[in-house]
Amino acid sequence: MLTGKEFNDHVEALLDFCKYPAVKYKAMFSLLDTPYQDEALSVLREAFLKSDIVEEMYQTQDIHGGWGKLRSKDYSAKAKIPTSGVGIERCLYIGLTIDDRDILFMASEYLQELLFGTGSEGVFEKNERAKPWQNAIVCNLLEAITPNHPLCNETYHQWLYIANRAYEEGEYSYEKDSAAQHEVFLTREKRLVPMQSELLLKRRQEISASLEDAMLRHLGRLAYENGYFWDKTPDKLPENFVFNQTRRWFDTFNYINRFRGSEIYLANAVEWLLENAREDGLWDWGPQVKDPWGYFRYFSCNRHYKHNRVVDCTIEVLSFLKQYLENNS
Repeated sequence: MLTGKEFNDHVEALLDFCKYPAVKYKAMFSLLDTPYQDEALSVLREAFLKSDIVEEMYQTQDIHGGWGKLRSKDYSAKAKIPTSGVGIERCLYIGLTIDDRDILFMASEYLQELLFGTGSEGVFEKNERAKPWQNAIVCNLLEAITPNHPLCNETYHQWLYIANRAYEEGEYSYEKDSAAQHEVFLTREKRLVPMQSELLLKRRQEISASLEDAMLRHLGRLAYENGYFWDKTPDKLPENFVFNQTRRWFDTFNYINRFRGSEIYLANAVEWLLENAREDGLWDWGPQVKDPWGYFRYFSCNRHYKHNRVVDCTIEVLSFLKQYLENNS
């Protein structure tokens, strides 16, 4: 069983291993929850904001505040940050806030224009589900930058109503989900917008414990048995941690780990991770297959060195374990 002390020991091992300011800042600010006003953290923040990974996000951000289209990659351009969604997720992952170098401030402006329909990108109206789906994606990112953003109130409460209807019997009902979406969005298609559980959890205080548990039991079980994005499931972990696709399990781990009580599906995965830490308390997943275009969890502009690979792997493991501790205390 993972304890807070054991987690902190692994973070300290990372701090001993890597002196790069961006890594130290991430460890202190995001993993150890050092207060924003802490003097030592403030000194580190100055170095972090001048680091290559922050400069990369600043230099690649376009005049609209994004990094290309929200979700559709432009394959004609060799952009290191493939979409605006990936760019924003990366900024948040490395530890940027809306007050840092205006990067996320500009990204917030870009997202708000998408909600208002005034952005240069607009909405690709390929079907009647496109606009409510995009609004949910935009609000999920906007709420990650600025919690409880007032522009997301309507979208949030639409999905809260839909979720309460879909799970009102304690388990998921496609028929009730469909009826609620048709009522709210005035749609008629049989295909539905996927349940926006990640957005709902952004304001956890507004959802009931029973609703969160029902979503976990439905969505978490599906991910546990079938995987999420990749076919990598906590039910079938690789025999060896150093494996060419180990990192891809984290898509499923993190998907389930958003919910309180995630240990019912992830306890074995956590035990597997702890057993596979190196003697120095760090993790190394070994050489990997080519990154998918949406991958954003790395801490160096050059990921070819083993040292950087160890840092990337360890931070990803620790980020997952921190969320696990918070949701299973």
